[in-house]
Amino acid sequence: MSDIAAPPATRLDIKDLRVVVALASAGTTAQAATLLHLTQPAVSRALLLAEDKLGTRLFDRTHRGLVPTDAGRQLVTGATRLLLELGDLERCVLTPATPPVRLRLVCECYTAYHWLPSLLVDLRRSMPGLEIVLAVEHTRDPVPALEAGDIDVALLTQATIPRATLRARKLFSDEIVFVVSASHPLAGRKTLTRDDLREHTLLTSQTPPAEAHWFITQVFGRERPRLRYERLPLTEAMFDLTRAGLGIAVISEWIAGPHLGKGDLVAKRLASGPLQRSWRIAWRREASEAAHRLATALEGLAPRRLATG
Repeated sequence: MSDIAAPPATRLDIKDLRVVVALASAGTTAQAATLLHLTQPAVSRALLLAEDKLGTRLFDRTHRGLVPTDAGRQLVTGATRLLLELGDLERCVLTPATPPVRLRLVCECYTAYHWLPSLLVDLRRSMPGLEIVLAVEHTRDPVPALEAGDIDVALLTQATIPRATLRARKLFSDEIVFVVSASHPLAGRKTLTRDDLREHTLLTSQTPPAEAHWFITQVFGRERPRLRYERLPLTEAMFDLTRAGLGIAVISEWIAGPHLGKGDLVAKRLASGPLQRSWRIAWRREASEAAHRLATALEGLAPRRLATG
């Protein structure tokens, strides 16, 4: 045993990591105190101590609550992974024959089903004890399904999450872009306007009502214009119509990316700026451990920004 190297000295300990992860999840010291079964002053002191140990600020204090800095986000991602690995180690020692965990998952936005399967393949390799089942039948109304116990975890963009019964965590954001044929009259424009959207057919997937409402509000504010939509169940059909110049495809950058390499399609933004959409993960309390595993993996799936123009 004498040839085993001594573990490296660290500035932070497990308590520090738990506090940082709880603050990132809860957003306030009061809510983090509830999660950690501590007092609010104790959580505030613990955060200040962790920042003092590292010599850097981990959270910005805003009127909306605590927002992780770049250093904080990096620490939260790593700390979550370390805590999960520690939990795995403890379980292996105490219960070597732990049965697999089955997780029923749904995505509020249909576009997620295009990029999620490849991630699930990687997850199954790295976490053989975690079995994930896609419950696509609950796509249009995932939150009631979560509360009823029909699913365990949901990836959400717009749905309201009742904190009294469910847990949630922010993941990342993607951008909604506007794709037109390279021969379309709008292809030469640097950006698009609201009038462009009024004048042309918008090609979309089977968008849930909450997502459609978010889009209108983000683009037109209080105005409720009469827009022409063509809702298509297949992504390929949407891009075929776009190539033919029959409309403007409104779609996530993740889905648009693979279709832009041939030069026959171009992605545009609105003149008002990028249309960013936030993703969250919500879960039932009983699925907390598996949900944290999935969230940690998803946080590494940051979307690559498209070049628009």
